Amino acid sequence: MSPNTASLPPAFQRLAWSNLLAQAAEQIGLAAAPMVAVLLLGAGPGATGLLQTAQTLPFLLFALPAGLLADRMERRRLMAGAEALRAASLLLILALAALGGLNLPLLALLGFIGACGTVAYGVSAPALIPALVPRESLGRANARIELARTMAYAGGPALAGVLVGWFGAAPAFAFAAALSAGAACLLAGLAEAPRQAAPRQAASAWEELREGTRFVFSHALLCPIFITQVIFGAAFFTLHSAYVPYAVQQLRLSPFAVGATLAAYGAGMVAGALAAPRVLRALPLGVTIATGPLSGLGGAALIALTLCLPSAWLAGAGYFLLGAGPILWVISTTTLRQTVTPPRLLGRVSAINTLAYGARPLGAALGALLGGLWGASACLVAAVLGFALQAVVILRSPAVRLREQPALAAA
Repeated sequence: MSPNTASLPPAFQRLAWSNLLAQAAEQIGLAAAPMVAVLLLGAGPGATGLLQTAQTLPFLLFALPAGLLADRMERRRLMAGAEALRAASLLLILALAALGGLNLPLLALLGFIGACGTVAYGVSAPALIPALVPRESLGRANARIELARTMAYAGGPALAGVLVGWFGAAPAFAFAAALSAGAACLLAGLAEAPRQAAPRQAASAWEELREGTRFVFSHALLCPIFITQVIFGAAFFTLHSAYVPYAVQQLRLSPFAVGATLAAYGAGMVAGALAAPRVLRALPLGVTIATGPLSGLGGAALIALTLCLPSAWLAGAGYFLLGAGPILWVISTTTLRQTVTPPRLLGRVSAINTLAYGARPLGAALGALLGGLWGASACLVAAVLGFALQAVVILRSPAVRLREQPALAAA
């Protein structure tokens, strides 16, 4: 255990270990499903694309309902139920594969169900953290959570590949189900302080969702952060969707070199998460918030510079910046969101933040359109323009002028 997390409360430690297991289960399941679809069911690119859509669609469909549930019930109970749901979906895949009854529609349906659990867990966790740690420890706690996510993101797909390649589909899904079950068990023993009841018990679900939406979009700090995140996601996936064909066809990189440049993104994420506690202590909060968008712009500019100076090193450096800086953004803006949001709204506000991920498929679609019309170079240029726009949005906001965390919002 690192010294930066040793003093965090025991209740948070249980949440942190649960989060690590849940994130690993998610990444292994997400990576194993398309492998099984191709190797076991003979699926082609179109079918695997539909499978990926089914596994990500709940982020758009159920983020807001999950946020509402997180504000209406015990968050640790909701998260434990969500992990149990994901474990059940993984075990059903395992059983169907063993009995020879697994097909692509069932794999997509069960992936969709498991992703619903992912959404509920992911929305509830940031809302639960302020109830477990004091205000001055929020940054370190969020860095611990984000480090687990980056480690799972970097290692989960590789582990899934080893399990599926060496042992078959069953061990991969069994291992992911065991991780989800472990995450749920850790939450079952977590003590969550009771929250003050919302003053309008008779409010409809629609009114409560509107209340959360109004809070975010009328807030001088949270609104520009949300807009920045949407533009960042669209710009990143415009770039990312075109990078591999660009690297192979125009940069003339070998498959190993392409993989190495992409791996720099995961390395940057891990480096950023490890450095976050020290950076948060050393720099004003607003400077840390600005780091992510500016690093994104710098990383995209380095990759676009390869149009003039072809170099795998430039591309790798660009992806490293795209990983490292935005992790600091996630940690610092999550901390700010937890601080300025009243506890009874944290679930809904966290859900609205999750909706920003909806910009990712839009960015990928834009990349496909631009790449089809004018080639990968147009995608790189468009991405740089998008990153420049999100940097302007956040630099013009009052968030970058914050010296320290604001006082906790009143209940």
